[in-house]
Amino acid sequence: MQGGKEGTSDPALVCSCLSCGPKHHCGSELEMVDHLANTEINSQRIAAVENCFGASGQPLAVPGRVLLGEGILTKECRKKPKPRIFFLFNDILVYGSIVINKRKYNSQHIIPLEDVTLETLPDTLQMKNRWMIKTSKKSFVVSAASLTERKEWISHLEECIRHLLTKTGRQPSTEHAAPWIPDKATDICMRCTQTKFSTLTRRHHCRKCGFVVCADCSRQRFLMPRLSPKPLRVCSLCYKQLLAEKKKEAEVDCRQQDPICSAIPGYEPSSGDDSDKSDDDKADQWPADTEFYTSEVSWSSFHS
Repeated sequence: MQGGKEGTSDPALVCSCLSCGPKHHCGSELEMVDHLANTEINSQRIAAVENCFGASGQPLAVPGRVLLGEGILTKECRKKPKPRIFFLFNDILVYGSIVINKRKYNSQHIIPLEDVTLETLPDTLQMKNRWMIKTSKKSFVVSAASLTERKEWISHLEECIRHLLTKTGRQPSTEHAAPWIPDKATDICMRCTQTKFSTLTRRHHCRKCGFVVCADCSRQRFLMPRLSPKPLRVCSLCYKQLLAEKKKEAEVDCRQQDPICSAIPGYEPSSGDDSDKSDDDKADQWPADTEFYTSEVSWSSFHS
């Protein structure tokens, strides 16, 4: 069952409590999470996730890490919306492609929660209960099977993020990568508005603004270190803006260090193509069985 589609039923949220003991409550939410980190059931759940990803995934068991919940959300990918399995830990968000539900996953992605900002989005004709997960390196849109489920996910995520920022003393992230606009959102280049896409005229994405553009409008590459160690494809407009920003930064540095210097040049245009690969899921529908494990952590929107 794809999250966000009309006609999907609200899944029953299971909050199986990992309590300290009958009638025992930890002094704070952070103390509860610390207690859960040392439980056998938490270790077993994390090990089960590692086994599902197998050799293609990274180790997830580290001291102090707690698996708080899991569920299937629909991620708005470049080609089409696709079901993805998500695992919420107290410090990271992990997601991947579903091969066999609850048995085998691949294409693991790990996102530090300290870098995450959330933004609720309006419904579209195709997708309901949407929100954006924004980070400095990648931003994308997901949707839940129901409005209640979306509220629960966002509530858990925001509470974890607050805990981490309070613990580390960091400020919320303000720099976010632009989400890619889906291919089907436009039949023409979003920059020149002249080129019509077809089987022979392929779509490209600007890594700066996320627009769908043609090859002629995205021949340039520019180094954006927070996104990649290599220069990335950008559209002509973003390339000019990035060059201007680079020149301005260089001039400021020169005035501070040396009265005589020249601006740092940008990258030369390139006609090479990026390999924008897209995987196909073996199943279009999966059960939307979201499960959160820690009802005793004081999130008011959850019930045990």
